[in-house]
Amino acid sequence: MFFNYRGFLKALRLALFQRPFRLRRWFYVLLFSALYLAFVAFVALGRLLDHVFFPGFRKTGVERPVFVIAPPRSGTSFLQRVLCADEQRFVHWKMYQTIFPSICFQAVFNGLAWIDVKCGGVIRRLMQGCERKWFGGWDEMHRMRLDQPEEDQALFLYAFASEAIFMLFPFVEPLWEVGFPDALPPASRRKLMAYYRSCMQRHVYANGGGRILLVKSTHASGAIESIAEEFPDARFITIVRHPDEAIPSHVSLFVPVWQAHSPEIEKDGAESKAYAALAAEWYRHLHRFRARVEPANYYCIDYRDLRADPGRTVAALYRHFGWNMTESYRAVLQDFTERQRTFQSTHRYSLEEFGLSKQWIRQGLGPVIESHGLDGEAASSQKQQTESLGQALVPGGYRRSSAFGQQAVIRGMQEPEEDQGEPVGHHHRHRLRAGETFHGDEDGQGDVAVGCAECDHSPAL
Repeated sequence: MFFNYRGFLKALRLALFQRPFRLRRWFYVLLFSALYLAFVAFVALGRLLDHVFFPGFRKTGVERPVFVIAPPRSGTSFLQRVLCADEQRFVHWKMYQTIFPSICFQAVFNGLAWIDVKCGGVIRRLMQGCERKWFGGWDEMHRMRLDQPEEDQALFLYAFASEAIFMLFPFVEPLWEVGFPDALPPASRRKLMAYYRSCMQRHVYANGGGRILLVKSTHASGAIESIAEEFPDARFITIVRHPDEAIPSHVSLFVPVWQAHSPEIEKDGAESKAYAALAAEWYRHLHRFRARVEPANYYCIDYRDLRADPGRTVAALYRHFGWNMTESYRAVLQDFTERQRTFQSTHRYSLEEFGLSKQWIRQGLGPVIESHGLDGEAASSQKQQTESLGQALVPGGYRRSSAFGQQAVIRGMQEPEEDQGEPVGHHHRHRLRAGETFHGDEDGQGDVAVGCAECDHSPAL
């Protein structure tokens, strides 16, 4: 089981000794670090027992998995729920399965579920009450339940290679590789992906039943090259939402957690700006990946189309990949579409409250916005997006726009100005100077509401 111990020790040093002493921060960091290490050890034990009781998982193939990867707050959870409803085609991760990624643990939970049925569902009712208490406050932004579809965030979290760690350790610049695994050293990347594959093998072994593995992974926006390298036959679905909406929405989830353990952190402080820069780099990274992946294995969805008409959007997705749609699933899609028409988000946020601006977004993500037509109506066809892609791409592997006050460094060497055509899997290390050029104009965006345009995607790229 891979564990990025160097990143973990560095995070502890930064949190405990690189800032003025605060008893509250020390308490949070030490308490949650101890709980985290205990979970890592417990999961490692379960995974070790898998080799003893279920050794056959090591021979299990993970064939043509489907990854839904997009920057956070782009509608991936909604699309995951829609696709997971096609139970005859897909097997997906449930939340409790990502927390305990071990066949032995799943066997124990299956046994408890059987006992609970015999006892009238007492355990289930108790857990439902706990879930409402633990997760209820997040329902408007991201509904979480132990037995419902969830992304694979916990798998990367156990490896200390997930942007979720920035909630406790808000040091984006010095811990960049934690939130951007494609920038890890080659040896670490290989170990991380070997561990990740073993998680997938266990899940398919225990739950697959001949179905396709469907994985939703927002944090993998910075790990997509590693995943494509590890699973060369994988198919990728991404969703593009206007960064004016998605980036502040995601930052807004982190700020309350930061202020809980470090009240001195301001909403529009360096932490928010550095995290926004990371999110912007995810956009560019996915945009570059799009030009390198085989078109038959890739499909991009406009967020506005997904919200306006989920049924039509998913039908186009199925046509692209050549999947047949059953009548029962068509009925499910129709139900999703009808319910979506009455949905109204109450999550409100703005760019300026986090020290950002529209000008800042366009300086760094102008080519992405233009390529996808995000400032206009929803794209009318995948073909139009593909034709404009070549002109809009930012050359180079991980080089970032100077608008973010940043240059990529490869083992101390500056990346060449021209694109060297590096294949998927080529990676560089990053260094970011948070807040250097985050000053845009004073015009910001007001409260953002979900906006959709009713347009269909052509099934062909």
